[in-house]
Amino acid sequence: MKKYLFVLFGISVSSISFSQFTDIEIPHRLGGEVNTAYEENFPIFSKETSTLYFSRSFDSSSIGGYTDQDIWQSEKIEDKNYSKGGELHALNNKFNNCIVGFNSDESRVYLLGAYHGKKDLKKGIAYADRKGNGWGSPHDLKIPDLDIDGNFYGFHINREENTIIISYEGPESKGKEDLYFSQLIDDKWTAPVSMGPNINSSGFEISPFLSDNDDTLYFASNGFGGYGDADIFYALRNGEGWDSWSAPVNLGEVINSPKFDAYFTIFDHFFYWSSNRDAQMSDIYYSSFKPIPPLYASAVGTDVTVFQGSDGKIDLTPSGGVPPYAYKWSNGSEIEDPQDLVKGIYTVVVTDAVNQVVEVEVPINEPEEIIPVVEIPTIETIIYFDLNSSFHNAENTSTLNDFIAEFDSKEGIKLEVVSHCDRRDTRSYNIWLSKKRMNRTIDYLVSKGFNRDLITGDYKGEDEPDIICEKCTEDQFTKNRRTVIKVLK
Repeated sequence: MKKYLFVLFGISVSSISFSQFTDIEIPHRLGGEVNTAYEENFPIFSKETSTLYFSRSFDSSSIGGYTDQDIWQSEKIEDKNYSKGGELHALNNKFNNCIVGFNSDESRVYLLGAYHGKKDLKKGIAYADRKGNGWGSPHDLKIPDLDIDGNFYGFHINREENTIIISYEGPESKGKEDLYFSQLIDDKWTAPVSMGPNINSSGFEISPFLSDNDDTLYFASNGFGGYGDADIFYALRNGEGWDSWSAPVNLGEVINSPKFDAYFTIFDHFFYWSSNRDAQMSDIYYSSFKPIPPLYASAVGTDVTVFQGSDGKIDLTPSGGVPPYAYKWSNGSEIEDPQDLVKGIYTVVVTDAVNQVVEVEVPINEPEEIIPVVEIPTIETIIYFDLNSSFHNAENTSTLNDFIAEFDSKEGIKLEVVSHCDRRDTRSYNIWLSKKRMNRTIDYLVSKGFNRDLITGDYKGEDEPDIICEKCTEDQFTKNRRTVIKVLK
């Protein structure tokens, strides 16, 4: 028996779902370097510099006055310490501004706001490219059929820069604000499309945020119940499309409060979001977490002991993840260690309690088929003829019969018959005579049950003598008057 060890690991498609975080810390409010008596929201981090960007509203010192919203920045010094925040003048104007995303290398920043015109009439999204240590002038990003009439709207762009999630009251909205998506196809953005009935409610859906691999959507809503005015939810993406999502799941009362919670983001093992749980205006809060350990699985396969047997088995060992585990084997079994297996390749999908998935493949082999070898006692026999005779005498007939008697069955037996003469007489006569001896021997064997089609013959005349001699004795001549019968198969 052979045993094989296979070890594989993996995580489920929804690899950043909220249910895969553990030890979520009680929320803390960021210090006075970031939060003030005014309203802070839209937290987003630069992964390149660990700088926290956020927006501040209702500050009369803003460029546009009290009703303006400006972008601020604060450098993260340690896990919970930040430098004194400063306004990001290059990207602020007298209208509402905030950062909604970066590209993968952060050479481009995406912005909410209007940067052209004297009035904040055309609401949309813009971008600016890095210029030295700062940013160049913002440019409008064109999304066809995007017409925002309401005062509340928002955007989030993924790191691949090919999908924008939009929050606004659109033509198909079920509530005050719904979530839509636009995709970059052939260098052009598509018109907004609703993210579907599972995401959008009769209330409002705002502050979208995507996981790094685009499979988990976080957003705030007041349309799915919860703990307060607006709660933060997550939904898992179904397949490759952007309009099919799981039912939203509330992040729970550790994150959500009886008041307004929104603008959720994840950075460096911390959650960040905006909440007015402790004041009239919203502040930025954080909470640490630990990722759930990835799911692993190893398997040892034991081969079948006999050809076409069914005593193979597999010893599977899952580890990590969150028990209990569920098993789905390719043969339909749902137990951890299947038994009584035949030869084959067996695949198991192991799923843990938070839907992490790992797949393991185990081959079960079997010994080669043992085919009995039929022993043929005699490989060849030789009979000798009288001088100038092709008839079987008593002696060679007896030898032939002894040879034939050793076969219980003649079926499938392939023979070769080769006849010879001594050199007394002419060459042509000896050829003729050896052929006669060959034919009579073949006829005799056929008469005893051998298949003529499986017998080959040849005749050599006086060529290829068994004994080469100048003055041959009578015994030597006899040895050369032979017919050799060989078993070929």
